[in-house]
This record gives sequence, C-alpha cells and structure tokens, in this order.
Amino acid sequence: MLRSTCSRRRVLTVVGAGATAALAGCNDGGVGSEPEYEAGSVGSLDGENRSATEMTAAESLAQQETNDGVTPLEAVTITDHEFVLESDYRGSTVQGTVENTSDDRIELLEVRVRVYDDSGAQLGQFLDSVGDLAGEASWSFQVVILKPPSEITDYDISVLGTPT
Repeated sequence: MLRSTCSRRRVLTVVGAGATAALAGCNDGGVGSEPEYEAGSVGSLDGENRSATEMTAAESLAQQETNDGVTPLEAVTITDHEFVLESDYRGSTVQGTVENTSDDRIELLEVRVRVYDDSGAQLGQFLDSVGDLAGEASWSFQVVILKPPSEITDYDISVLGTPT
C-alpha cells in the first residue's frame, strides 16, 4: 500500500510540474501580457484649447475605459500613425491605420494612446475601438485626446485585440 501511494504522488508531481511549464510557455502574447508601445512625436503645435462646448462634445466622443478582454495579437499591426490637431471640437487626436494581416476575423480591436508632457509625466490614456474586423482588412482609427495641445509633447501607441 505504501508503494502505490508513493507512485501516485510521484505521478501527480510530474504531471503538475509539466502542466505548469506548458502553461507558462503558452502565455507569450496571451491574456495578461503587456502590450508593446511604439513612440510617436507631436512636433510643434500652435493650437488653442477647446471651449467648454467643444470639450463637452469631445468628451462624448473620447474613450478612456480599456477593455480587459483584449490582448496583444501578432496578426494586428499599426501601419501608420500621427498626431493631428483638428480645428473643430475633436482638437488633439492621434490618427492612423491598423491592419489585420491574418485570414481570421478579429472580434474587437483597441488602439491605446498614452500622452506625455515635456517632463515625461503621463497625462492620460485614450483609445479608439472597433468590433469585427475581417481578415486581411484595415481600419482607420482616430483617438480623441482630452488634453490641451499645449501640454502634450510626446505619445506612444499600441493595438490590442480579441480573436474570434
């Protein structure tokens, strides 16, 4: 009886260690992994702050709540991005294009932009999202930044998604 208990414990130990090692290897790019951000520059700006009415309109369009169900995906790339100062209520924005390079549909995509001041302090994080991007398709995004253009020096950007 003692012999079968030891064998059972040994089997359970080996199986447990193997499962832990296998799961650790599967986490690369999976849920919970940190996104990689690409740097962007703002350049010199000569823009005005939004009026109270424009700020209200911009706040209704801007997204700041991230989705916990998105993760970095190898099949999704940012093909281009730039800081654009719009002359209407949108004001400070980051605009660009994301491409789904796989044949598979992506259920949800989220572009995240973090903005910084001249001392390197993060001023906020803003995003744009879209649902249901077909395989081999692209999406033009526009992230509305709620900070005044005079405060923003740099930004960085990342794209995350949820595969089907």
